Amino acid sequence: MSSNTQHDGGTLLVPIANPETADRQLDTAIDIAADRSYRILLVYVLDVPSQLSLEDGRRYLLEDEDEELLAEAAERVESHGIPVDQRIRIARGVATGITGAIEKYDIDAVLLGWRGRPPRQDIVLGNHLDRVLRDAECDVLVKRIKTPTPETVDSVLVPVAGGPHDGLAAETAGAIARHNDATVTLLHVLDPDDPELDEDAAETLLAETAATLEGVRSISHDVVESDDVAGTITDWTTEHDVTILGVSRGGLVQRKLLGTISEAVGRHAAGTVVLTKRYDPIPSRLRRLLS
Repeated sequence: MSSNTQHDGGTLLVPIANPETADRQLDTAIDIAADRSYRILLVYVLDVPSQLSLEDGRRYLLEDEDEELLAEAAERVESHGIPVDQRIRIARGVATGITGAIEKYDIDAVLLGWRGRPPRQDIVLGNHLDRVLRDAECDVLVKRIKTPTPETVDSVLVPVAGGPHDGLAAETAGAIARHNDATVTLLHVLDPDDPELDEDAAETLLAETAATLEGVRSISHDVVESDDVAGTITDWTTEHDVTILGVSRGGLVQRKLLGTISEAVGRHAAGTVVLTKRYDPIPSRLRRLLS
């Protein structure tokens, strides 16, 4: 494997499938790993159909290009002084390969790439993305990769609503901002017809979030009023290079997520978008009983 350098933080898993998506995932992965002293584990999942044994899948389906993809990605990570390992996983399905890697290698966070395609019946982001979001026993970051990462990141937008995944969004924004010497704007959209928070509570929430962003060059926060929360956030994304937001309550793991704010912004925002989901260690059976 590529490096045995000592590291102080955890491990960030980056499953990669092709050069274009790998490059765009690595832009963000390197920022996060550099800031948090993470090791990066690169994984290529070979999806073997049921007609073949897993061993025959490795023998007949694994291409030299797949191994070259991993090697080139590892070389790029190492060039930034970040410890990196690489693995090929043979599995019945991409999601199975990713969640298996998360469990086997004690992963702290996984960074997935999403092309931003329209949803299909019962599938929101994509079949394997939905499964990883639901089943991964670690923090999950989903980067929309249909647009190139900007060459320079000068400003990061973080919509904040007080949800359980906002903290991970702020942490990720801080990592990217510190690594790029970028500013951070915190935004709360107050829906006058159905406010989750009143204006004073929203201001307090943004101030508390700002206090967690140590070492960021400049932090601003705004509370704006609108009855179209997703549309307003999407409008604000045009003024920023990267937008990072926690998934909506209950969103991105159940069918009812369709139409949620995080999904709408994720699809329609300008520039680069990263959706975040903090790992909830409540057992899945209990989670189903509570839902």
